[in-house]
Amino acid sequence: MDFASLPGKATIMEVGPRDGLQMEENFVPTESKIEMIRLLAQAGIPVIQATAFVHPAKVPQMADAEDLLAGLGPLNGTLVSALVLNPRGVERACGCRLDIIEVSISASDTHGLKNAGMDFRQAVSRVGAMIETAGRCGFRTQASLQCAFGCVHDGPIPIRRVVAAVQAMVDAGARGITLADTTGMADPGQIRKVLEMTLKVTGQVPVTLHLHDTRGLGLVNLVAGLEMGVTRFDTSCGGLGGCPFVPGAAGNIATEEAVHLLSRLGIDTGVDVKKVAECTRHMAAVLGYLPPGRLWRLLVPPFEP
Repeated sequence: MDFASLPGKATIMEVGPRDGLQMEENFVPTESKIEMIRLLAQAGIPVIQATAFVHPAKVPQMADAEDLLAGLGPLNGTLVSALVLNPRGVERACGCRLDIIEVSISASDTHGLKNAGMDFRQAVSRVGAMIETAGRCGFRTQASLQCAFGCVHDGPIPIRRVVAAVQAMVDAGARGITLADTTGMADPGQIRKVLEMTLKVTGQVPVTLHLHDTRGLGLVNLVAGLEMGVTRFDTSCGGLGGCPFVPGAAGNIATEEAVHLLSRLGIDTGVDVKKVAECTRHMAAVLGYLPPGRLWRLLVPPFEP
């Protein structure tokens, strides 16, 4: 690796309060979610995905989206985002106080039908209108493509399908693109191949990688993204999370470990890794178990559930 060619700065986009908690069987009190978000903001996280506007019957953990955002209050410069999957989600989000709406569709037909009731063709046909509606409501719009690197249901995803979706998102005015390895199937070579093609159509629109660590390659894939010029990464404190519609899915790469790796590579994130670990320890007490990340346990006093 040519360390001199790596960027000097990277942006951490924390998804723990949404992606990290969405699979919890026991409902996490709204007050505990708000405290989690505040602790992450105090750690210097610049963007936090607080919740999702999804059907409460499918993802009960996100049923308090409106109440959570109403009770959150200012976060001293940290931007707050929320995920939406369909026009109804955009409508709900537009009535709340937040900064970024992330419009998300799936590159996989089966995953898309399970997750949002839309196959790929249907989702692409609607994504533009969803992005435009969010923009008219005054929000910065991030557009994400789930299963961009493969699906446990449908197998490999053709790169041309990924490029077509990204092109539609950019054409509709998305101010950021996220490529999500929802099922954790990506490897560094695949990261490079997909980015090589998609970066040709994103232009000046920044790309974020959302890397689940299901097969243990999350941080390796992050480095592959860095080598391709990507400087924005979704992470989850303590490695919390998974996907209700992907059997065996693990959480995103742990925020603490991503920040630590980037720091060792000489890349500044502005994030206080110990404060993130303190948030993870707080959530371990709330959830009653040890989150799967490793580094947080070395940075804060041990917790026994």
